[in-house]
Amino acid sequence: MSESFQIVKSDSKVSALAAAILLVLFGLGVFAVGYDQGQLFSLVEGSKAFDANYLHELAHDMRHASGFPCH
Repeated sequence: MSESFQIVKSDSKVSALAAAILLVLFGLGVFAVGYDQGQLFSLVEGSKAFDANYLHELAHDMRHASGFPCH
């Protein structure tokens, strides 16, 4: 009885569409954190932009990891 083996080489790469989707999701996440912190709209709205920080309490540690100061 002879056994045969087949070697399969896979060249799987991340598709450009998947990379674009991840990039858009990352951009939306950074926008949401910046918007909630008030830094993006403080130039337009002034100091009242810093009062509405509902996402801040939910994503406090991720805010520090992404470089947004909050203290």
